[in-house]
Amino acid sequence: MEFHKDLDARGLNCPLPILKAKKALAEMVSGEVLRVVATDSGSVRDFQAFARQTGNQLLEQSQDGAEFTFYMRRK
Repeated sequence: MEFHKDLDARGLNCPLPILKAKKALAEMVSGEVLRVVATDSGSVRDFQAFARQTGNQLLEQSQDGAEFTFYMRRK
């Protein structure tokens, strides 16, 4: 998937991946896509809730071993 900004949140525990994603999304324009790679298993639940609460769209999430990748579109 094509994305405009990349955020490496590997090794960070809750709530840091969400906080860093929130900051990155704030610097982007509406419609742009942010890719986040995290290793915190709680981030799956956190990014789903974050999308619901903020209106940013969680386009895709996947897992490859211990890494979780999220694609979010800025509202």
